[in-house]
Amino acid sequence: MLAALICAGALPVPQAQAQTAGLRAFTSDQELATFLKRRARQHPAPMPADLPPPAPTMVMAPSSAPGAANEAVVVTGTRASSPSITNTQEADVDEGGIVKVHGNHLVVLRRGRLFTVRIGDGTMRAVDHVDAFPPGTNGDAWYDEMLVSGDRVIVVGYSYERGGTEINRFRIDAAGRLRYEDSYHLRSNDYYSSSNYASRLIGSQLIFYTPLDLDPYAPIVAQLPALRRWTGKDLDRYAGLGKDGFQRITPATRVYVPEPIRRNSEADISTLHTVTVCDLAAPRLSCRATAVLGSDSSNFYVSGNAVYVWIGEALPGGKGHDRAMLYRMPLDGSRPGALQAWGGPVDQFSFREDRAARALDVVVRAESRGDWMWRPEVSSGDAALLRLPLSAFGNGAYLAPGRAYRPLPLGKQPDWSFHNRFMGRHLVYSAGRFAGEQNEAAVFVVPLDGGLIGRIRAPHGVDRIDIIGNDAVVIGNDAKDRLGFSSIELAGGPPRLGDTSFLPAAREGERRSQAFFYRPDPGSPNGASGTLGLPVTRDLGKSPAARFLGSGSAVAFLRRDARRLAPAGELAAHAETARDDDCKASCVDWYGNARPIFLGDRVFALMGYELVEGKLSNGRIREYARLDFAPTATARK
Repeated sequence: MLAALICAGALPVPQAQAQTAGLRAFTSDQELATFLKRRARQHPAPMPADLPPPAPTMVMAPSSAPGAANEAVVVTGTRASSPSITNTQEADVDEGGIVKVHGNHLVVLRRGRLFTVRIGDGTMRAVDHVDAFPPGTNGDAWYDEMLVSGDRVIVVGYSYERGGTEINRFRIDAAGRLRYEDSYHLRSNDYYSSSNYASRLIGSQLIFYTPLDLDPYAPIVAQLPALRRWTGKDLDRYAGLGKDGFQRITPATRVYVPEPIRRNSEADISTLHTVTVCDLAAPRLSCRATAVLGSDSSNFYVSGNAVYVWIGEALPGGKGHDRAMLYRMPLDGSRPGALQAWGGPVDQFSFREDRAARALDVVVRAESRGDWMWRPEVSSGDAALLRLPLSAFGNGAYLAPGRAYRPLPLGKQPDWSFHNRFMGRHLVYSAGRFAGEQNEAAVFVVPLDGGLIGRIRAPHGVDRIDIIGNDAVVIGNDAKDRLGFSSIELAGGPPRLGDTSFLPAAREGERRSQAFFYRPDPGSPNGASGTLGLPVTRDLGKSPAARFLGSGSAVAFLRRDARRLAPAGELAAHAETARDDDCKASCVDWYGNARPIFLGDRVFALMGYELVEGKLSNGRIREYARLDFAPTATARK
């Protein structure tokens, strides 16, 4: 379609025109309310609440991949005050998760409670546990993500009853004791995604992306992003505008709309997409927010500098050829920018900000549905690698030209589970049937500096792509229910299939990106030698979808020595000893419940309420100590 548009003379606006100061905000509440009501009168029918309709097939004009400055491989790490022990997309951006470290203690979020376990003296000892929700509530919310900043533990949840994102702050001392501090609510829709995380932490800045449905006929003041502090009172007694305790954190002058959407009466503006930045170091939580208008289909990605929000079907086109709008929302609070594009990303791993070259790479497919709930699991149609200079983000008039798209080949049956990961100067991706269970899969390696795209045959399906040092690893099942691990070697010549190792009668037990971790050996800076951990399940009778809710019954470890892979054994849960925890809140493991943990030269497996320490010796792991920190029904706080 792009080639046809270019031949017909429908060229994008000149780049100089696109490089405006950015988006234009509304001048007042009245202007914003009038704009929304006028649009509603033009489109009296309600916006569809179901999945968006399929997008058109993309036909990309051929191009050569642009060059860029060389960058180091992004590895797990953070510049937050506590070191990250989970696999994160960006080295300097920590993500909300279920386990973090604070000094000599692990902090675990589990089924509506916070737990601390002392590990600093070479042993394991349960120290403290508290409810993850504020006192005086009945825990009627989902508590999914946890972060540690200084001596504060932050629990993020969502309450349908109170209608927003809940932020609960706790104090943790050097002895691992927890104390509830305060709670806040952000006005928002549900943020859940099977792939993405709602919260990020950079230093002491807590960052959220949240969508918010708009009602053009309701008072605008009651719909804009707002924050309220928990007072210990029953919030349900509040009724009516101005009595719910919310204070606005976004004036209309911080609500932006691209010029093409402002002028196009057919454009979908049913959702307010908000980026909120909160100062966790403040005695009372202080937040500011920036919002943009668009449809309800979105993906987002957080770099160290900005939040990128891709809005699908933002601008209607002839014969259903809708265009997307990509927003760049700087974390320093400066004015956002936007541009137009085709197709859409699959998940957050479809994005990569090239900071050295001041550019953004995005993997797009013709049909993608955003990352809310389980939408990232399904995408289809043609694929391309889109490269955009950051200078192209302006008032939204710029349309990415055909030469910015590099067509990407696809293997057989590519219209279901799509996985992609940027690794150094390469993009690695694969597409196939959900949950694999096939004898082989095509893995493609794209050199970002130009050159031929490599196609590699993995001897199993691909359900996960991740980083092991300077190389990639693809993980998935084959038709014999073996869980395969294959390295894709990226350095020292053309990309090639490295070593493969199989675990018999096993499946991946966790879908979340943080469930995987690779620790290079000391003295192996390129990661040619190291240890990886991944939750697995041996209960093959369960639906493959069970891994979304935490079906890991063991954490499997593999050794990599001089790029040769070999199973190192497993640390397994003792399910037969499980006892009733008297769960009262957040009793479904939406974010999984098992993680490999590497701390210094120590190795742990977290599986539900069990923490098992292992010792690696001669390429094998054996159990060294075990702790069950499950609370009893009478031990609730």
